[in-house]
Amino acid sequence: MDKGTIIRTAALFLALINQVLVIYGKSPLPISSELLEEVIAAVFTTVTAIIAWFKNNYVTEIGRKQREIIEQNGLAKKKNKKQAKRRKQ
Repeated sequence: MDKGTIIRTAALFLALINQVLVIYGKSPLPISSELLEEVIAAVFTTVTAIIAWFKNNYVTEIGRKQREIIEQNGLAKKKNKKQAKRRKQ
């Protein structure tokens, strides 16, 4: 099995154990409902922001190469000279 399969399987087992504990009235995490909602909202916002930033910016070496190819083929918006010089540095 690969690493991803092991992680997904472990997460599934944890979710199932949590569900069984909830059914029997045992709270695995002694936190209030309101705090849980706030934590979930914060995690969702953080993960979404990171994904949006990473996907919409060329931050990896492969992404930079993709940007160069896009620009070479004229598929990108025209930039002013200041932005082009800044990116080359």
